[in-house]
Amino acid sequence: MSDKFDMKDMVKLQNIQIKDSVDTWEDAVRVSLKPLVDGGYAEPRYAENVIADIKNVGPYVVLTDDIALIHARPEEGAIKTQMGLTLLRNPVHFEGSDSDVTLLFALAAQDSTSHVDAIRVLANFCMDELKVEQLKSCSTPEEIFNLLMAESEASN
Repeated sequence: MSDKFDMKDMVKLQNIQIKDSVDTWEDAVRVSLKPLVDGGYAEPRYAENVIADIKNVGPYVVLTDDIALIHARPEEGAIKTQMGLTLLRNPVHFEGSDSDVTLLFALAAQDSTSHVDAIRVLANFCMDELKVEQLKSCSTPEEIFNLLMAESEASN
């Protein structure tokens, strides 16, 4: 068994989606988490708990221009650690944030440590404006998946 992190364990192709737009940031949260709920990685209540948390503490999920990490504490409905990604062709605005979001990384983490390596890879990826632009210009979920897998390989 290797200690080396493998993004393939964290992101599955069926958890990646491209949407034209959503009506509200609440819809964005629900849409981004739907593949994780459908796949059994999060309970249906998880999305509503994320929405409630954002309403209570503000848009903590918005990391930078273009990028949000949709997540809540494990006890709020996460079942198994997994990540998804939704690319919105038209950005959504989270109330209270200065940024519009086009990339919604959805995370269900079964505990407080199992997702740390994924977040590290994601943070490195998101700090590279060229890679973010590449991701935003993808036309299929397969293209997005391959880009994320290449980044994972490069970071190991």
